[in-house]
Amino acid sequence: MGFFQKLFGGKEENTAKVKERTVMNIQIDDIVNYDLEDYQVVSKLTYNDDGYEWTAYQLLGEKTLWLSVEMDDELEVGMYESIPKKLSEPLPEKIEHDDVTYYLDEKGTARVSGEGRGANVNNKDCRYFDYCDDEEEHFLSVEIWGSEIEVSYGFSIEEYEIKIIAGN
Repeated sequence: MGFFQKLFGGKEENTAKVKERTVMNIQIDDIVNYDLEDYQVVSKLTYNDDGYEWTAYQLLGEKTLWLSVEMDDELEVGMYESIPKKLSEPLPEKIEHDDVTYYLDEKGTARVSGEGRGANVNNKDCRYFDYCDDEEEHFLSVEIWGSEIEVSYGFSIEEYEIKIIAGN
């Protein structure tokens, strides 16, 4: 405590520093602003396929979006939304959606750790199939959880397109 604080009875401030948020350290209850809309982060899923990791954040607002983040050779960020596409196994090498053909790009099995609403899939395995269009600008993500098949449509975004406000 400094001389003037002692003399005039000033209080020491107890300020906890909030870590600046990036797409690599988003937390549950943070707010993500994207396309002029605010979304609350309600779930965080971290996928691990033999040491290769990526993260998906469930964003809840007017609609539900998934923000996908992975560090490959460079940072890759994508925005996804679930679509009502019926698929069955075995999955095909190509899928048609909205008059666009998507081709199987990668597939595998990942161990998932979940936080927030995603805690119910903690330590479960998910089979994933990633499809892309000819220009590699739009994607279909297919995840198989047991007997349930989930399909999402997505596209790449730039990190600067979102703003993150720490929730705590």
